[in-house]
Amino acid sequence: MSKTLDLAKDLISRMSNTPEDAGCQELLISRLAPLGFKVERMRFGEVDNFYARRGTSSPLIVFAGHTDVVPTGPVNQWHTPPFEPTIKDGMLYGRGAADMKTSVAAFITSIEEFIAEHPDHTGSIGLLITSDEEGIAVDGTVKVVEALQARNELIDYCIVGEPTSNKVVGDMIKNGRRGSLSGKLTVKGIQGHIAYPHLIKNPIHMVAPAIKDLVEITWDNGNEYFPPTSWQISNMNGGTGATNVVPGEVEILFNFRFSTASTADNLKERVHAVLDKHALSYDLEWEYSGKPYLTPKGNLVEAITAAIEEAYGVTPELSTTGGTSDGRFIADICKQVIEFGPLNATIHKLNECVAVADIEPLKETYKLTMKKLLVK
Repeated sequence: MSKTLDLAKDLISRMSNTPEDAGCQELLISRLAPLGFKVERMRFGEVDNFYARRGTSSPLIVFAGHTDVVPTGPVNQWHTPPFEPTIKDGMLYGRGAADMKTSVAAFITSIEEFIAEHPDHTGSIGLLITSDEEGIAVDGTVKVVEALQARNELIDYCIVGEPTSNKVVGDMIKNGRRGSLSGKLTVKGIQGHIAYPHLIKNPIHMVAPAIKDLVEITWDNGNEYFPPTSWQISNMNGGTGATNVVPGEVEILFNFRFSTASTADNLKERVHAVLDKHALSYDLEWEYSGKPYLTPKGNLVEAITAAIEEAYGVTPELSTTGGTSDGRFIADICKQVIEFGPLNATIHKLNECVAVADIEPLKETYKLTMKKLLVK
């Protein structure tokens, strides 16, 4: 019998398609309130969030996560109904099993056990839970962080329950993430008949040398934790559909995934410099969706590494790979943010699942980390 498994199943059974919460957060709050947590429900727009804290002293360790899930995709292609948690061949199936309702369940049960074993622990314990992580992420963690920032409430340590493990649970924790900077570039030419080249300006031809330069630039060399910054085109559209017409403009969508060795402003300046060097007529719209953050080796990394070794018998690798997460917002008020959770092999896929055998060690990892940071 596992309280963590039971709670994970209860959460998975709730159809919390982003940004819906479907009662998940009230279930969590009902477990936290008897433990002495002060709970603040923070609803922004159509998004449910809550911040809960037990204690007033430092250090403050916060568990952060989300109750929303991505759409299931074709339900008839699931082996079992996505919102009916099912155990089969040692695996727990259901949408959100890996991303990230099992982690959220482990947050709660680890806290319950830790407080029962160490009622007079030092410091404080908190939770920051949102239902707007899998969506556009504008009314979720970022808004809660802004509210905490406005009252000068800082966090010492934060564990985000994202599924970070690669081949076996415990083999990887994220101690940072790359930033994401996107651009919509429109290069302007003169449309016309392809047989009269002296009367046209082909924007595709005009932008090609600039693309070559942008591809070949070494934006930075990364650092100990980050790979070099990458610039990639994701879409390129131009033309009328006819083979005898040169388009009047071409639209290019691109993205930087960048390390702490670069800044968004510097990357923007360098792109404009290349485009201007080639004397292009263009419009460029920027979208800065996530800045990079990094947690160097320190108290939190050491504590959770030792906890993982004890619970899983695995020494984790530090990594900054993957997409963005809500850690990018929390880093504004917390100097030590890491992400750790189950295997990521099935996240966002059909038949998402976690191994039942991995669930109790996950709870134990979170509990041991609290013990190493809050018990003297």
